[in-house]
This record gives sequence, structure tokens and C-alpha cells, in this order.
Amino acid sequence: MTGPTRPLCVLVGAPGSGKTTVGLALAEVFGVEFRDTDADIERRAGKPIPEIFLDEGEAHFRTLEWAAVSAALASCSGVLALGGGAVLAEENRAALAGHRVVHLSVELPDAVKRVGLGAGRPLLAINPRATLKHLMDQRRPLYAEVATATVVTDGRTPEEIAAEIAQLLRKDG
Repeated sequence: MTGPTRPLCVLVGAPGSGKTTVGLALAEVFGVEFRDTDADIERRAGKPIPEIFLDEGEAHFRTLEWAAVSAALASCSGVLALGGGAVLAEENRAALAGHRVVHLSVELPDAVKRVGLGAGRPLLAINPRATLKHLMDQRRPLYAEVATATVVTDGRTPEEIAAEIAQLLRKDG
């Protein structure tokens, strides 16, 4: 009898840290699926995240996010990327206990370059640079709390980052 399905690893980090890009590269290295809870939420809601924020508000989005994170942790056997704000919910942080969680660390200049300034990111619509800095400062301790490893992404390609994570995962066995 096999145990419950668990992700190979879970990626967390700020907007622009590379969760999706690195996650896809890492999944390719191991030949496993890549899953992104933001994509799950959009599929389930039938609309993009910015529209969810606009139509129903952030609290409703966070409820959808909690359900998506719970479902993905229980059913994904590959690489799982969580939305940047998923760590805000205590339930999500608790659910990550016992999982291999990699915090993709990024500093503000690289994050701004990668994100652009707010296109399709509802929390970055007004004063994106200052808002992104605030989000990063607010969430960094929460990423550190749930992470079993932290990988710096600044100035590196997704392939380089994926190779470092793959090495960590192989070492952990």
C-alpha cells in the first residue's frame, strides 16, 4: 500500500521570484508534473485572479487559495508552486509542515525586473515598486518559517536555480 501523494517539493516566494519558471524547469529535470495553485484557482473560478480580486475581493480569493493549496498538497506528486501570498494564511503555513519547501529568495531590483510593474497583479496595481517592497518585507519571515531550504535567485537563470534545487532534493533523498 502506498502512502498519500506528496509533492516532490513546494516552491514559495515573492512575486517575481521565479516560482513558475523555475518550477517548470525543475519538473522537467525530474520528469514530473508542474502545478501552480494560482492556475488551479483561475481554472476553478473560470476567470483570472485580477478579476477575482476585482469582483469578489481579496478575502474571497484567499478562501479559494486555501482550498487550492490543500487540494494540491494532497494530490500533486510533482513540483508545486504556491501563489506569493499563500503563506499569509496560518492554515497554509501549518499544512506545509513536513513538506520539502523551497523559498525562492529575490531582492527588489530583480523582482521588479521580472514582474514588470504590476501587469495582471492586483496587489501591485497602485505604486507597484513600493507595494512590492512592502509585500516582500511582510512575507519574507513567513517564507523563512515554512522553508526547509532557501535558494537565492537574483542574477541567475531558471535552469541554474532548478539545478541547485535538484541537487538539494537528491541530497535529501
